[in-house]
Amino acid sequence: MSDRNGPEEPVDRGRPETGGSSRGRGSGGGKARGAQREGAPVIELAGVGKVYRGGKRALDGVGLTIGPGLLGLLGPNGAGKSSLLRILATVTRPSSGTLHYRGVDAVASPDRLRRELGYLPQDFGVYPNLTAREFLAYLAAAKGLSARSARARTDELLELLNLTEAVRRPLRGYSGGMLRRVGIAQALLADPKVLVVDEPTAGLDPEERVRLRNLLGELAVERAVLLSTHIVSDVESTAGTIAVLAGGRLLRLGPPERLLRELDGAVWELTVPVADVPAWQARWRVGRTVRTAEGVRLRLLAPGPPSAAAVPVRPDLEDVYLDTVRPGAGR
Repeated sequence: MSDRNGPEEPVDRGRPETGGSSRGRGSGGGKARGAQREGAPVIELAGVGKVYRGGKRALDGVGLTIGPGLLGLLGPNGAGKSSLLRILATVTRPSSGTLHYRGVDAVASPDRLRRELGYLPQDFGVYPNLTAREFLAYLAAAKGLSARSARARTDELLELLNLTEAVRRPLRGYSGGMLRRVGIAQALLADPKVLVVDEPTAGLDPEERVRLRNLLGELAVERAVLLSTHIVSDVESTAGTIAVLAGGRLLRLGPPERLLRELDGAVWELTVPVADVPAWQARWRVGRTVRTAEGVRLRLLAPGPPSAAAVPVRPDLEDVYLDTVRPGAGR
């Protein structure tokens, strides 16, 4: 996460206002859970594509509207999530399509979005010989904060992210989870209106993951927050809108409640002998499997009961994710 030459200059330049209401194919809009301010859309993408050298297409015609609240961007590794977030953070330009921030073309004129955006990339570099306070003070100065404001904001964020006990230790001695928290702190330094975080729970233990998840949910009350992850539990309790990206395409978008209703009557559980599991997995889209005394309990997607022993169960977001990224068999 660190190197001798130090990190790239941060692209996060703003003041937090989390958001995640969005519209798009199959959406109906959505809001972050809990109280929040109403407001016009913050970011609008239309027909966004990204093709890298060699012809590798990372994004294909992505359209998305992001407003206040938390938007959870789900997708497998290689889905194009990081490419989309880098475009939103104005780190890279789209090959096609448009990006507007509060009505302004943010590709041609990115300054306002950059000022009001906080960004934590998946690979976040630090200066390993600096302490967390020194590192954040350096970045605060780069963002134009006065010395007094920088000290106050740094102290506030160190406490918020539970880093006060390690504040005098060089960053080279921090765990991966602690470095992710430093990354969140730098993204919040200038109090952004838009917060973009790429796989923020990578390297965190379960307790840290829950703490960070709750923090992002709280930040989303007054900000546009876009969180990308391949872990459904990172967003299932906090996101007001879920977007599922696979193969560079936006395949599903909407409030969790509506996405769950779409799978009513299509999720089943049953217990089968261990030896029969491969056959069930070949025919149906099997999600979770749990070994029991009687055999293996399967959770799967099917348009109707796959056997007389199957019982219907309430859909969850993992089922939505499976239905989206593994279409076909059994439905």
